[in-house]
Amino acid sequence: MRAYSSPPTYVVPALGNLTDDVVRNAEEAPAAVQFSRRDADGHWQDVTAGDFLDQVSAVAKGLIAAGIEAGDRVAILSATRYEWTLFDYAIWFVGAVGVPIYETSVAAQIGAILSDSGAVAIIAERPEHLTRIASAREQAPELIHVWSIEDNAVAVLSRLGADIADDVLDSRRTRTCPSDLATLIYTSGTTGEPRGCPLTHGNFMYELSVAVEELPELFADDDAATLLFLPLAHVFARIIEVGCIKARVRLGHTPDITNLATDLREFRPTFVLAVPRVFEKVFNTASQKATAQGKGRIFERAAEVAIAYSRALDTGKVPVRLRAQHAAFSRLVYAKLRTALGGRCGYAVSGGAPMGERLGHFFRGLGITVLEGYGLTETTGALTVNTVSAVKIGSVGRPFPGTSVRIAEDGELLFRGDQVFAGYWGAPPSSTPGPDGGFRDGWFCTGDIGEIDDEGFVRITGRKKEMIVTAGGKNVAPAILEDRVRAHPLVDQCLVVGDGQPFIAALITLDRDALAAWARARDIPDRSLRESSADPEIRAHIEAAVAEANRAVSQAESIRKFEVLPGEWTEELGFLTPSLKLKRAFVMRESKDEIARLYAR
Repeated sequence: MRAYSSPPTYVVPALGNLTDDVVRNAEEAPAAVQFSRRDADGHWQDVTAGDFLDQVSAVAKGLIAAGIEAGDRVAILSATRYEWTLFDYAIWFVGAVGVPIYETSVAAQIGAILSDSGAVAIIAERPEHLTRIASAREQAPELIHVWSIEDNAVAVLSRLGADIADDVLDSRRTRTCPSDLATLIYTSGTTGEPRGCPLTHGNFMYELSVAVEELPELFADDDAATLLFLPLAHVFARIIEVGCIKARVRLGHTPDITNLATDLREFRPTFVLAVPRVFEKVFNTASQKATAQGKGRIFERAAEVAIAYSRALDTGKVPVRLRAQHAAFSRLVYAKLRTALGGRCGYAVSGGAPMGERLGHFFRGLGITVLEGYGLTETTGALTVNTVSAVKIGSVGRPFPGTSVRIAEDGELLFRGDQVFAGYWGAPPSSTPGPDGGFRDGWFCTGDIGEIDDEGFVRITGRKKEMIVTAGGKNVAPAILEDRVRAHPLVDQCLVVGDGQPFIAALITLDRDALAAWARARDIPDRSLRESSADPEIRAHIEAAVAEANRAVSQAESIRKFEVLPGEWTEELGFLTPSLKLKRAFVMRESKDEIARLYAR
């Protein structure tokens, strides 16, 4: 199939904006719990819909008193926390535009975004951020206000706006229309410099109206709850934030994933969202723990049964013996993993990058259905998604109602819908695709290569820019191999190379935590990554992972050589984006000597 579309179920109205959800919730159910947040003692405290409206209104009045005008850009530099969402809506209440900045951004990145967006104010989280902002101040001549969350920004602004009348705020709030700008999100820049993506209230209203309608199992339950741990600077987490407020789903925030296991057990979400790397880490950690306890083979068998059981569900026929094995492992193994996610989690939403098919089957086999979707910052998040009633593991689902997809002659996926932005910040909409995406005859060019099956399910097979063409003319999508190699517990990252070369090769880094568990299980003293990368037994494990990955492709596309590197590719070192995607160009530039050695002979 070359194209697929479904009729729209929602039309963006002429009036209204995202703040209407906050007001409606407070009017209809003021005592309903909208958030749970940790207090100073670490206990979860509830925030009702009425409380949230009061707090947002108080901060918004402070923004008015400070001189923030409709259309002004106000940046937020913070980790994921309750105040992030509070300021997000306060900014919208005054008709201003939120500009999220990843809290890991360095001074130069902060300065570039403040300069390009023309931000007049910024809300920072902590003193370290204030230092970076001070270093970037020369790049941001329009910046007037700097407030700090940890320096009582909420209280400061609430006091500042104490004399602003309710009707003044209401006039500002209701003046904003669907066509007005809601946020300016800068792409994380895996292939080039970040670019600003202007998204309107209407883009969000369309996206969330169809998403909430298509995923009632997530949003319609009276006891629904989710814990956000992805950065709210990413459109994926932002959509869930807005969706939870729209659907009145209890929302929690946690900034530190080192305590995620404890937070999940205490918060007890009914669904979670994460990027594929997080799901890989959950699987690998469980595997490592089982191995350390001498139960590695039991876990491996349990994983195979979970995958087989999920695959059998797709056929509609689960053999009796497999059903019995699954029931046994459900008590012995799967229950512990479900408990680790809080015990109530039945669904997970995955986005940001393609997820391995085996991993998707594994989680569904243990009782947690992963609903994989696809979208970009430019499309206000999801364009397609697997729903509970229409799921095909290995795909990213079907387009939302009112969204159309087609495949260009070169295999690129093109989309059209009301959640798609109008063009990059500072650049007029173009009729031809640019170097980082654009439009062709009214269709948005995603830069991704994909397929559409007969039922309309979309599969992502690679990035257009990342396609490798070997010296023999073979086109290779590296993601297929990289995802499978990375699924091995000892592997942290994998980069497939071979453009213009006689064969495909790979650079592989090791998972520091997995190595420590692996060593403890064998009573081996702790070793450095350099020592581990040269260990014959570890290399044998990696060779097996490569062989397993090669089973998914033809011989011409298979990895012929690989190198296990002695270091790590981390966000801090510049190798990963904040959403944990490899910056391919940066990695290849920094690893040019290692790549050259792969082809030296």
